[in-house]
Amino acid sequence: MIKTTVKIDGMQCNMCETHVKDLIRKKFDVKKIKASHVNGDCVIVSPDEIPREELTYELGQMGYKVTEMESEPYVKKGLFGF
Repeated sequence: MIKTTVKIDGMQCNMCETHVKDLIRKKFDVKKIKASHVNGDCVIVSPDEIPREELTYELGQMGYKVTEMESEPYVKKGLFGF
């Protein structure tokens, strides 16, 4: 599993978060996703790495701009985060 953190410019409200999450779920195979307009980011957990160019293009079509993107192996926390 891969954890991808994406900084997104242009999210203004909760509805923006929903639009971003729906788009990413529709275009990519994801297991978990969390978007925050307050922090301006989106955290995606997926089986494979998400291509930056494709994600940037898809979000750009909706009026959002990807400013940063980094991927790392996802380590699932155990019971109660231990």
